Amino acid sequence: MEKIVINNGAINSQILVGEDWKSIFKLTPQENVIIITDENVFNIYGKYFPAYPVVILRPGEKSKDLRIVGRVAMQMLKAGIDRTGFVLGVGGGMVCDVAGFAASIYMRGIRCGYVSTSLLSQVDASIGGKTGVNLGNTKNILGTFSQPEIVICDPSMLRSLPDEEYFSGLAELIKTAMIGNEKLVELIENNHEAILRREIGFLTKVISMSVRFKASVVSQDEKESGLRRILNFGHTYGHAIEMATGFSHGFAVASGMELAADFSFEKGYLSESDRGRIINLLKSFNLLREYKISPARMHSLIFRDKKRSGDEISFVFLRTAGVALVEKVSGRELSDFYKKRVSV
Repeated sequence: MEKIVINNGAINSQILVGEDWKSIFKLTPQENVIIITDENVFNIYGKYFPAYPVVILRPGEKSKDLRIVGRVAMQMLKAGIDRTGFVLGVGGGMVCDVAGFAASIYMRGIRCGYVSTSLLSQVDASIGGKTGVNLGNTKNILGTFSQPEIVICDPSMLRSLPDEEYFSGLAELIKTAMIGNEKLVELIENNHEAILRREIGFLTKVISMSVRFKASVVSQDEKESGLRRILNFGHTYGHAIEMATGFSHGFAVASGMELAADFSFEKGYLSESDRGRIINLLKSFNLLREYKISPARMHSLIFRDKKRSGDEISFVFLRTAGVALVEKVSGRELSDFYKKRVSV
């Protein structure tokens, strides 16, 4: 087990990688606790929950909605959760987002923590304190920064994941490697079978590396005013693809990374060999799916990007595997590149 701490001055967020998930019940308060989970997770793990009130959400992006957050808050109120209460999210990225968002606004903010049950949430969604819900077709446009006190990432839980969810999370792991850790890139490249077999020891190692990198970034820039923007590699195009196609988040981000790698090459930041390395790694796990989005539709979706400031978006480019840079790019340039790319 590895303990990684994000210290932002107000709350020390502890992430335990490789810990038995059931230990969360010894590490959190023994009363005034409410659990938020989803149907799939509850059906597998609910029998181990203590006698706390439980809110069970429907799986999927449709639950990342303000109306759902309102219903969760009402359940919290009915359960008698007060300002000393604790919200425990047990689930993947959607559950962590909804639980964290609800905790951050209920009675102007109460404590929370997560048991992260998916690879996507273990390497990304549950780490760093960002919460978000969607508004119509715009992803994560409503949200808060609220650090969980504790997060448990138990890789043994990943064995119960459907392939779609597991490989969606793998795309986010690859993203983290590409922006900040070439050694992690090499481990993913050289351990294809261990990843396919979901070997617990190997997953514990790479999840720890990913969390350590993200923790180092978030500790320096909690509110995404500078360095933290590199974590959005692949997400400008990826969020647009996700909204237009309904792809799982990681698969959409994988296609966004492919576009970002091509754009980085065109701008002269990335060599042709490194571009090929990135795209070949994505292809080796079948993460790139075909999609058809018109340039006009892509342009419209890009302009809903929450990273937009006026006509500019902070776009993440790559210099090489493991080294990223952020540059302001006009929405028109992003649209024009996509139009040229799809017409080739």
